[in-house]
Amino acid sequence: MAKHVCPWWLAYTFDNPLRRIFHKPEEIFSPYLTDGMTAIDLGCGMGYFSISMAKMVGGTGRIISVDLQQKMLETLKKRAQKAGVSNRITTLLCDENSIGIHEEVDFALAFWMAHETPDECTFLTQVHAILKKSGKLLLAEPRGHVTGAEFKKTVSLAQEAGFQPIDSPVISLSHAALFEKR
Repeated sequence: MAKHVCPWWLAYTFDNPLRRIFHKPEEIFSPYLTDGMTAIDLGCGMGYFSISMAKMVGGTGRIISVDLQQKMLETLKKRAQKAGVSNRITTLLCDENSIGIHEEVDFALAFWMAHETPDECTFLTQVHAILKKSGKLLLAEPRGHVTGAEFKKTVSLAQEAGFQPIDSPVISLSHAALFEKR
């Protein structure tokens, strides 16, 4: 793979209860998720956001959690079971060139992971293809690891893929943009 992917064991350093100090999923996603929605968590890691999202979409909603590393998905399954939301989460092992899903979703999350894809343009085009009309993509990248200029380039690539930027939400430690499928 052309770009560095965070190893599964390193995820424990930032995917833990202390993360709630900086990233409160209910605050981040409440404007975008409602009961019954289908959402995708791209590069879901060990499920920090997937589990909270599953609670937010309710019993009739669904979260598709996609990751490149099987170990991440195995940990997510255990955590989802413990949280009582495993029936709302479908895990999917993708490969570096394809997210591996073709069904439509209402909302897509790409949190601190787009910079790890080997081809951001292809990645964003695939995300655009699975979003319903007027579906939303929340893209966040880590400040300090991804520069402002690099994030602007990613935003431009999202626009080239067919996304319309509609907001710049404030997310701690992150560059962030909210897009809508045109």
